[in-house]
Amino acid sequence: MGRIVVHLHGTAKNTSHRASISDYSARLRGEGVRVIEHSDKTSAQNYLEEVFRGAKNQSVILLQENGKMHDSESFASTVGRWRLSREETHLVIGPADGFGDAETDRKTISLGPLTMQHELAAVVLLEQLYRATTIIGGGPYHRG
Repeated sequence: MGRIVVHLHGTAKNTSHRASISDYSARLRGEGVRVIEHSDKTSAQNYLEEVFRGAKNQSVILLQENGKMHDSESFASTVGRWRLSREETHLVIGPADGFGDAETDRKTISLGPLTMQHELAAVVLLEQLYRATTIIGGGPYHRG
C-alpha cells in the first residue's frame, strides 16, 4: 500500500492553523498519511533537495496555483490510486514565497486558482485528504 507523505515548510505560526494541521494529521495517521515539518530556515531549493533526498526517487508532487485541479471526487480517485501504488507519494507545500525557480519540470496539483497562505494551504490539503479517505471508505463526511 502506498503511503502519502505531506511536507510542510516550517511549523504553522498561526495557532488555529497549527491546531487544524494537528487534528487532520491525527485523523489521517491510520489512513497511511504522514506529515513532515521541515525547517522554515532553509531556502526553497534546499527544502526541495531535502524532500527529494528523503523521497528516494518516489513520486513527488508540488502544490502550485497553476497545477492540475480536482474536485473532491476526482481527488479521492487520485488518492485511491496513490494508496494502491507500491511507492510513496510526496505532496510538497512550498514556503511562504513559493518555490521560485526550484519548481521547474515537477508534477503539480492545485487547490484552486486562489492564492492562499502556505499554512492555510496545508490545512486545506489535509482536510481534502481526510475527505478523500472518507469518500473511499464510504463514510458520511462528504455529502457530494
